[in-house]
Amino acid sequence: MQMTVAKDVHFKGTGLHSGRPVHLIVRPAPRDHGIRFRRSDLSGPAAELDARWDKAEQTPLCTRLVNDHGTQLSTIEHLMAALAGLGITNARIDVSAPEVPILDGSAAPFVRKLLASGLVRQPGAMWVLRILKPVTVTNGDASATLSPSAGFHIDFHIDFEDAAIGSQALSLNMRNGAFVRNLCDSRTFCRQSDVDKMRAAGLALGGTTENAVVFDGDKVLSPGGLRHADEPVRHKMLDALGDLALAGMPIEGRYTGVRAGHSLTNQLLRAVFEQPDSYEIVECDADMAEALPGVGVKLSDLALCA
Repeated sequence: MQMTVAKDVHFKGTGLHSGRPVHLIVRPAPRDHGIRFRRSDLSGPAAELDARWDKAEQTPLCTRLVNDHGTQLSTIEHLMAALAGLGITNARIDVSAPEVPILDGSAAPFVRKLLASGLVRQPGAMWVLRILKPVTVTNGDASATLSPSAGFHIDFHIDFEDAAIGSQALSLNMRNGAFVRNLCDSRTFCRQSDVDKMRAAGLALGGTTENAVVFDGDKVLSPGGLRHADEPVRHKMLDALGDLALAGMPIEGRYTGVRAGHSLTNQLLRAVFEQPDSYEIVECDADMAEALPGVGVKLSDLALCA
């Protein structure tokens, strides 16, 4: 079954890079509509942006959509992860600025309000991208792979010099509410040296220790510390789910990321679609649906964040 929201869901926050107020509305959409954004500060065809892998620019700091008119929309990955993690396949999303609000730096605020609004099952077939053979892309010592697997799994490994981060690895079967329980509240993170560089370049003007975990060597500078001992790798998995949602349909397979980021994950989707023998698009039956993110998830799952 396809899914959409029951009613308009409103979010207000700050843009990570501009530091300016942003108003975002997730609206119901008909079946087979997919996920589509509209820049409400613009008009006409230039305002419309499809959430698709081939409309994403490869940037290291976030995922940015660009349409044929040159209109941009940045920092979509946390919202896309929330939609994918809840199994929402159809939505019309209005956003009042060139970036999605950062909120607390995780997907939890999106998840909480979307679930509270109610989700609607829609009739009609749902399609799944089934991976048939391993596809890997690399950049130096970083790599991203999609390989065949029943259901959808994410494996991730990171390695940072900062003692407070270090080497972290996690593997999760994303079945049902795993995203909500295990990943959605993990915040974006950065090093203090990165913050200084971004600020000097006029970026991350809306970034604070309240909407990102900031590390400095062996110290965690954000008030309250970490939500999870391995919060950084969990956030990397959250990002990966959001970036993979640009495939336009759920994926049946295993994603393996090693020091991977937004750009590499987008390169991976491009590599898959460039190799027609690496995938097939199949109709999702009941058994397959049970193994995908979102099925059976409920608001109380948020209280079970591991």
